[in-house]
Amino acid sequence: MNTDPIADYLTRLRNANSAGHRVVSIPASNLKKEITKILFDQGYILSYKFEEKINNQGSIKIALKYDLHTKDPVIKKIQRISTPGLRQYNSSQDLPRVLNGLGISIISTSKGVMTGKEAKKQNIGGEVICYVY
Repeated sequence: MNTDPIADYLTRLRNANSAGHRVVSIPASNLKKEITKILFDQGYILSYKFEEKINNQGSIKIALKYDLHTKDPVIKKIQRISTPGLRQYNSSQDLPRVLNGLGISIISTSKGVMTGKEAKKQNIGGEVICYVY
């Protein structure tokens, strides 16, 4: 039994990156799908595909992105911030800057899941899910 599916999602990405895998398969949920879309839009992953199954939750296939010359993964670090035991909520004024603006924070707001920059622009606070850089 998995008590924190988002931490499992991030750990699978982190492990596949460190092992040099091209594709990773992750059990799907709506929140994981939104996080995957943000990672794709921000250029941290190459592509993704949602595989739906009848009477099943489906899965997400993510193609990881690596540097062409050095073969290093694009995602240097992906860190879970808000956990089920200790939720981290921030107002729009207190949203964190990751790596002085070079990384992104993923925020779950009342208007949906978005990056910290978008949430600050819309003046919305929320739960800080993770940092990616």
